[in-house]
Amino acid sequence: MLTAQGSTLHLFIKQQHKSAMKEFEAINLIKGHGIEGDVNANPISPRQVLVVRYEDISDLGIPPGELRENIVISGIQPENFTPGSLMSFDSGAAIRLTFHCEPCKRIAHLVDSLKILQAKRGILGVVINSGMICIGNNVHLETDKFPALSENPYERFLEFILKVPAGTVVTYQHIIQAIGVDNSYLRAIPIYLKKTSAHDYPIHRILDSQGYLIKYVDNQQHKLESEGINILNNLDLSSSSVKYFVEYRQYLYQNDQLY
Repeated sequence: MLTAQGSTLHLFIKQQHKSAMKEFEAINLIKGHGIEGDVNANPISPRQVLVVRYEDISDLGIPPGELRENIVISGIQPENFTPGSLMSFDSGAAIRLTFHCEPCKRIAHLVDSLKILQAKRGILGVVINSGMICIGNNVHLETDKFPALSENPYERFLEFILKVPAGTVVTYQHIIQAIGVDNSYLRAIPIYLKKTSAHDYPIHRILDSQGYLIKYVDNQQHKLESEGINILNNLDLSSSSVKYFVEYRQYLYQNDQLY
């Protein structure tokens, strides 16, 4: 385990989707939720906060805030800034760093190639202790305090599905929030299900985003009913076929702090 100390240079909040980042002198971290007032605050998400090193963006000529980060720190060496680290502040606020933030098209205009930003776009994290943090605060890093989450979304999908207990369900939308990916990944969930169907994972507890049973699972209705979940049906007039669904909010997996 390595330890290091640096300082907090910039703080940003994204208050609405598609809006610009707004800089603040102080922000409030809420355990199991994220940053107060930030659009990405979500109790089941592993990407409540994005932290970047000032040295990385300075080398690339990128102004603070342009990577859509929340916290800019300085004085921390790369070997101390890794997923699985514990980041703590003067107030006692603390963040568990989960995995690197992937470069995406939204920031492509900042560099000649997104490959330049690989492992330099910052590290995502979840708030594990509440408190205010201010510009100028000390920041402490301890490496290897937690298991790092996989950089591979499919592997995070598998880890999440194993946490869903009998008698509960999750939807496609719930899954992409829990594994920390963009809405575009909704198209990938059926691929993940086909890939997983031959293995012993409880994928029968997955419903589509409207709560309907899915075609990628054998005997899904029987498996869910055996766990005490009530299956309803209605007639699809467009195809004259019966569709089976669950009032999923009644059974939704409600672990308010997954990480």
